[in-house]
Amino acid sequence: NPVFIYGGVGLGKTHLMQAIGQTMLKNNPKTRVAYLSSETFTNEFIDSLKDKKAEAFRSKYRKIDLLLIDDVQFFAGKEQTQEEFFHTFNELFQQKKQIVLTSDSPPEKIQKLEERLASRFAMGVVVDIQPPDLEMRAAILKKCAAKSMVEVPDDAIMYLAQGVTSNIRALEGAFNSVLAFSGVMGKPINKDLIDQVLKDLLRETSGGKITIPWIQKRVAEFYDIPEEEMVGKKRSQNLVLPRQVAMRLCQMFTETSLNQIGEKFGGRDHTTVMHACEKINRMLKNDKGFSDEFARVKRFVDPEKS
Repeated sequence: NPVFIYGGVGLGKTHLMQAIGQTMLKNNPKTRVAYLSSETFTNEFIDSLKDKKAEAFRSKYRKIDLLLIDDVQFFAGKEQTQEEFFHTFNELFQQKKQIVLTSDSPPEKIQKLEERLASRFAMGVVVDIQPPDLEMRAAILKKCAAKSMVEVPDDAIMYLAQGVTSNIRALEGAFNSVLAFSGVMGKPINKDLIDQVLKDLLRETSGGKITIPWIQKRVAEFYDIPEEEMVGKKRSQNLVLPRQVAMRLCQMFTETSLNQIGEKFGGRDHTTVMHACEKINRMLKNDKGFSDEFARVKRFVDPEKS
């Protein structure tokens, strides 16, 4: 206590938090549950000050068994609201009442959040919700197909799963678009239809050319690492090699300069990019296993250009 759930949009943070509330109510219907967004909490607090009903507001949220607050990153910069929530948090915690919070980033990375509040957010269980991997995305699409009672070939499922990598909401939205187009046009769902409906989504290109963000996304997915680590500062081996591979592919597939590539990789110097490309070239000459791996990455980025 508290449970702090963070991750990008469309990954199920709110669903998971509401499931906690539903389960507690199912186990004990008398449980007093409050679910609201940080914006609602802020607005109610402001209204309580304006209407001189601060005590009623405090009583409302300090006499419950489960407090569920969505998107706590929006407390950032709101000093009075943070002060009020700090005391509400402490009161509930001391009474051993459960607190569940969601955010788009971990507590320590929320800008303009008081340190004492961030430390309390991090004192329980901090859960990082990651985007689904390829297999999970394929499973989600198969479930969507079964729910819609349509036959979708496995190769079409995998093609769509490989193309939409950001979040579950986008994945389901892409499937629904393809399904609707298929129904209206009377065409079967296959790779060609998916390309026709989702060409802009599946290939994040500019003027028909592969972009650096596309390469970063695909390489991160191939190596099963968070996409943000492509531009991060960590230098562990499981991150450095994919980053260097991505830099070399950017040099191969795009017309950008080493300076421009470095800028897209967290503002790195052009000499860093040069070193990465030279290292990959040496490995391609001296390591057959890596050479085969690099070829697979290239095909994953763009089969047509490999």
